[in-house]
Amino acid sequence: MAFSPNPLSLSVPDPAFESWLRDSGYLELLDHRTSAAASSSAPVSSSAAATSSASDDVVSSITGGFFASLLSRLVTVSSLLTINPFSKLSADDFSGDTPPWTTGFFGNCDSYSFPSSSQQASMRVHENIKRFARNYATLFIVFFACALYQMPLALVGLLASLALWELFKYCSDRWKFDRHPSMRKFSIGIGQCGTAVLLTFLNVQMALFSALAVSYSVMILHAGFRKLTQSKKPSRGR
Repeated sequence: MAFSPNPLSLSVPDPAFESWLRDSGYLELLDHRTSAAASSSAPVSSSAAATSSASDDVVSSITGGFFASLLSRLVTVSSLLTINPFSKLSADDFSGDTPPWTTGFFGNCDSYSFPSSSQQASMRVHENIKRFARNYATLFIVFFACALYQMPLALVGLLASLALWELFKYCSDRWKFDRHPSMRKFSIGIGQCGTAVLLTFLNVQMALFSALAVSYSVMILHAGFRKLTQSKKPSRGR
């Protein structure tokens, strides 16, 4: 891609710079090298501990290294909860084709690895959510449908609210509410109150909340542990 002219060469807008990184494959290279550097540091520490003169020092070094690694991984996993996954998401991310579920979204066993740091986890989450936005949206719809199946009363409430607004549309067309703004405003208020009552007492919001919670958890874990692979989108020319 080509950046817009900048005679002073002071800065490049973040979206343009991230798009260039994505199209050129540097994000995948950075993710791979970060994981390789983290994995190569483990044997160095263990070999250094093995060359210690006293066996007690070896045991304490191994034990200390284990707990330090465990604590580091817990911190990395907990950092996933502090990331705003939608901060870099845009409407254009939903306009493209849905990535393949088998080869693109799920991948294979080698497509996943534990993030070595909070920075790598954040980079993976933001980038994978942009790439698989349509897949995650589909998963939310599936989870919401499953929640409605498990809660038939919520399904009745959702259908009843839709029927209520269809009735409002029919009455508006029949009695020409467009010619009477006050009557139209009053009827819309009645419809909103009726919809709120139906959604509340028939537990539609509980089904929606459970679907959101499950889909959000799956999205964060998948995006955080999924390695960045080369995007199939073609590079944009000049």
